[in-house]
Amino acid sequence: MLANESSQVKAVLTVPEQVSKWDICELVLMGALVHGNPFTDVELSAEFTCGSRTVRTSGFYDGDGVYRIRLMPGVEGEWAFRVSSTDAALDGFEGSFVCTGAKAGNHGPVRVHNTFHFAYEDGTPYRPVGTTCYAWVHQGEEMERQTLESLKSAPFNKLRMCVFPKSYLYNTNEPEFYPFEGSLETGWDYSRFNPTFFRHLEERIADLAELGIEADLILFHPYDRWGFAAMTEEQDDRYLRYVAARLSAYRHLWWSLANEYDFMGTKTLADWERYAQIVTANDPYHHLISNHNGSVFYDFNKPWVTHCSIQRVDVYKTAENTDEWRKQWNKPVVIDECAYEGDAEYGWGNITGEEMVRRFWEGAVRGGYVGHGETYMHPEDKIWWAKGGSLYGTSPERIAFLRKVIEEGPADGLNLNPPRTEWDLPCAGIEDEYYLYYFGFNRPKFREFRMTPGVAYKVELLDTWNMNIEELPGRYEGNFRIDLPTRMYMAIRMTRITE
Repeated sequence: MLANESSQVKAVLTVPEQVSKWDICELVLMGALVHGNPFTDVELSAEFTCGSRTVRTSGFYDGDGVYRIRLMPGVEGEWAFRVSSTDAALDGFEGSFVCTGAKAGNHGPVRVHNTFHFAYEDGTPYRPVGTTCYAWVHQGEEMERQTLESLKSAPFNKLRMCVFPKSYLYNTNEPEFYPFEGSLETGWDYSRFNPTFFRHLEERIADLAELGIEADLILFHPYDRWGFAAMTEEQDDRYLRYVAARLSAYRHLWWSLANEYDFMGTKTLADWERYAQIVTANDPYHHLISNHNGSVFYDFNKPWVTHCSIQRVDVYKTAENTDEWRKQWNKPVVIDECAYEGDAEYGWGNITGEEMVRRFWEGAVRGGYVGHGETYMHPEDKIWWAKGGSLYGTSPERIAFLRKVIEEGPADGLNLNPPRTEWDLPCAGIEDEYYLYYFGFNRPKFREFRMTPGVAYKVELLDTWNMNIEELPGRYEGNFRIDLPTRMYMAIRMTRITE
């Protein structure tokens, strides 16, 4: 503990002696007298240095006279820091801590890799296999624990979730906590955050980290009855700065400026660009960031956009567009909403498990990534897409099968359309090394292939629905024929044989 003796009011700083790489080092300042509004009247930051690495990060007020500053150290060694504040009781602290090696399973934040793919910061490949549970953190302890239990046995390693509660079909309950002081009846004080709300959000984000799941955090959305979608420019900006200060040190965080940004009619394109600048300026770790569409794609060519977060805009053609979108934006394509498996009234929520799995495979062999969601009707409206809880669909275990196939593939990701691709059969792979063909709803009796002479392959038939892999006997090279079982959803995997 360190005390600042220069102030009449003694503030106390607590700092850990050591922190693992890519974990959170938290400086806690307590004991300063709180005057006025500490959320708006006090500026707090720290500069952390380790060798040639310098990180500047903002602090935040966490209620009850407590201020916090968080760092995600990305370099091992001794880190020194100095705290700066407009409050003399908090200003001028100096100290140090040691960053040790990363814990097992902690590979750091996810980055874009090889233009269209992803890897953790330590180079470990990451293949996003996402799902959506928009308001799962607003359902109470029992339901939220059930969601986490479901995720333990599910194949998903990314989850889309909202900061704000949601008001929409099948999602009309009041949340346990609200992000601001006040109430719907008396009005919200948008200048005073509710620390209990944000501590709860952080707890759930940390729970996802324990499961190895990236938290794709949605900052704004249009489905609102509390007024959070209609704040003023000043209120929006203050909210974003506060969220970035609190959460950016979590290694497994992605930023989504909005769910369906273009359905928020009070916000302009200039607003969205300003939001992006605020978030990126207050996130010293450069987490992945995008802006999800409703009917109109955002301009993913913007330099701050790291990847394309896409909702389908055509009722029938979704993942089939992946190769076109890669060419258009030259960035990773993540189709976060390809529609949902379920039996909801509307077309976005009643595709079959077979169709969900087909879209996942279509996206994969076209060099992209597709996201899951589930909307089976429930007598208590406990629907995964909205609230989490339990999964009832047939697609998750088949998505797990696909994930295993992808993760067994090339470390740098599946390149689209290697030279041996045919016009009527999508394929991804590496020329003369690895090919993954997907037949989708086509069901031929056989297929002839014309490969490079002298290159031999192991050939496997993959039944993507029944989750079977059959290795065909022998070696295949040059021109050859593969007989098929005339079933839909078949794939062929060819892997070069090296002597």
